Amino acid sequence: MTGCADTGGRRSGVVVTTNILGDITRNVVGGETGVTVLMKTDSDPHSFGISARQAAQIEDAALIVYNGLGLEEGVLRNVQAARDAGVPTLAVGDGVDPIRYTTDDTAGQPDPHFWTDPRRVSRAVDLIAERVIEEVDGVDAAAIRANAVAYRGKLEELDAWMGKRFEVIPPGRRSLVTNHHVFGYFAERYDFEVIGAVIPSGTTLASPSAADLKSLADAIRRAKVTAVFADSAQPDRLAQVLASEAGLDVRVIELFSESLSKEGGASTYVEMMRSNTAAIVDGLGKR
Repeated sequence: MTGCADTGGRRSGVVVTTNILGDITRNVVGGETGVTVLMKTDSDPHSFGISARQAAQIEDAALIVYNGLGLEEGVLRNVQAARDAGVPTLAVGDGVDPIRYTTDDTAGQPDPHFWTDPRRVSRAVDLIAERVIEEVDGVDAAAIRANAVAYRGKLEELDAWMGKRFEVIPPGRRSLVTNHHVFGYFAERYDFEVIGAVIPSGTTLASPSAADLKSLADAIRRAKVTAVFADSAQPDRLAQVLASEAGLDVRVIELFSESLSKEGGASTYVEMMRSNTAAIVDGLGKR
């Protein structure tokens, strides 16, 4: 099945692994070349897999854009195989000044969830634009760069709007508990503190122990956390168990943290971030 597409020896189009990066890439590319996104909406980037047809698309791409930093655990071998076969690749996360986890079993490893900080997404826009111009035949470089400038403007507006909205949350209530470690960049940008995660890992493929849940419940009591945030693509059962274990009036609120969604106001990256901002303000800004 691999190599079934006949391109006459020429590679064409851009293949993007995750749907968040897919939306960003489409804003940069515009109509200059085709963009194929492998990950469906409402999926988990840590665990999604691809079909034989998609594997062939990867092999025939002019450029593969992927998150990197260990995020796409289910398709990384396909990306690596294509790269070894000569397909140009761009690991976006490597170029946006990644931070590292500081706690739990992923301590010291790079955090792949850079898109929770719009300023780093702005850096990603420039990286994608220049690699598309370099690797994809026939694109208009001026048009690509103009698209990048326009989209960066939208990201700057988003960043300013988010910062303004978060002003209603007092410093003493800016404590985040999520289903796994996904908001490190967000916390750094907007002055929040991540006090723990239900799954004490940077990947959803890990599992918490009873001791992990008890430790986090104790932290919730000390910080007087009012809400636990669970990714919309993941069942919130663990977060519900934690809320019950903590013995407090803790709400479980869904966020679109790792995937775009067909419903709920998260069909684009900008929509997703606006939706999450509203949910966080609602969860932490009120008593």
